Amino acid sequence: MIAHLPILQVIIPLMAAPICLFLKRAQLVWIFSVLVSGVAFLISILLLQQVMDSGMISYELGGWQAPWGIEYRIDTLNAFLLLIITAISTIVLLAAQTSIEKEIAKSKHTLFYVLYLLSLTGMLGIVSSGDVFNVFVFLEISSLSAYALIAMGKDRQALWASYQYLIMGTIGATFMLIGIGLMYQMTGTLNMQDLSQRLPEVAQTRTVFTAFVFVIVGVCLKLALFPLHQWLPNAYAYAPSIVTAFFAATATKVAIYLLIRFTFSIFGVSFSSTTIPLQTLFMALGLIGIFIASTSAIYQTNIKLLFAYSSIAQIGYMIVGFSIATVTGLTATLLHLFNHALMKSAIFLALGAVMYRLGSVQLSNFQGLGRQMPLTMAAIVVGGLSLIGVPLTVGFISKWYLLIALLEQGWWPIAVLILLGSILAVIYVWRIVEVAYFKEPLANQALVKEAPILFLVPIWTLIIANIYFGVDTRLSVQVAQSAARSLFGVTP
Repeated sequence: MIAHLPILQVIIPLMAAPICLFLKRAQLVWIFSVLVSGVAFLISILLLQQVMDSGMISYELGGWQAPWGIEYRIDTLNAFLLLIITAISTIVLLAAQTSIEKEIAKSKHTLFYVLYLLSLTGMLGIVSSGDVFNVFVFLEISSLSAYALIAMGKDRQALWASYQYLIMGTIGATFMLIGIGLMYQMTGTLNMQDLSQRLPEVAQTRTVFTAFVFVIVGVCLKLALFPLHQWLPNAYAYAPSIVTAFFAATATKVAIYLLIRFTFSIFGVSFSSTTIPLQTLFMALGLIGIFIASTSAIYQTNIKLLFAYSSIAQIGYMIVGFSIATVTGLTATLLHLFNHALMKSAIFLALGAVMYRLGSVQLSNFQGLGRQMPLTMAAIVVGGLSLIGVPLTVGFISKWYLLIALLEQGWWPIAVLILLGSILAVIYVWRIVEVAYFKEPLANQALVKEAPILFLVPIWTLIIANIYFGVDTRLSVQVAQSAARSLFGVTP
């Protein structure tokens, strides 16, 4: 059984999705979905432990040896991503039954879990696969279910957000498919390991340059890198709260994984950072994204929209770390993948609790909420402090490594810009704190109660993780450094 863990990671949620249709009661479907996601989480722990102890795992499907057959290839990088995706999925699902009561029609509850598990399957497949065409297939599974999940939001604007994401997502997927097709034309293979060996022989051809550009643009659309981010704010703001909490912590992280995988493992570091000036371009786009998105967040009155813009800014930090093109810079990016997932899933779950009680997440409705929903608001504040990068939170660890990476290169002006970006986060977090703690409750919501226990348990599990991994960094830093070193070919 241990030998089959790579395929079980993907097959279990894929098989579970249609089974949900045969379970009549909504509560039974919820319990089943939590168990399925929990099993995937346990498998991801075992895979990460195995990779850290024994090295890369290669799993050949159907007994066909790679590159002729499809291969699942698990190394430190994707084992780390599998852990993030399955952990967040399981914790978020704990609050799903309570949350969707108020946000999704009862007749659609079973469909919600089917689509959720399909989206989870797609993300796990993208991360596990060692075949670039399979990456595209799983990307479509994840994306199509994501469009439907976003459209389930109770506000009619959810339909527009879903349609907007559909158009942009389809363009991104098409760009990636064209790039993959051109790579296949030049090498005759779709296996990632095989591509990494054959591409250098034809690296200076126009076809490979074109393939690289198409793939990178397609991935950047998926990860919402400025200025290709227009689909993200509305998608996060108007999707059901559970969907936002899951996607904010995982979807863009999977896209950043693809960016790293294509640039480091397939095309190679020298091609990606020297043949094409990707480093300078990404550094500029990352910094511009931080400032424009953070500034936009300051002026939002819908709190989900505020934190959606914040997510675009946080993607900017990851891209800056990636663009430094050093082991420390990539370590900072991988750390922030993990840490940002903890922050944003906690914040959006807490906003889901506010939505459950108030039916709105407008800033004006937060008046006096610090006294009425103390545990929920405390979670939002701690999550906000983590976004800012306050010591003893995970956000501090990410920015510390990012600043070290910049100073190692002597790029202190960019380090100063990173600190200024954090000050902008202080402003938009403070707006929420001011309204929630320093203003009297509105007359029509004087009897607001604290969130239900099924909300508070997952919210505070994530908040405690925000603090724990901000103090004890052994797991996150060790895995991130190991993944970064292996991608640069540096032996420990």
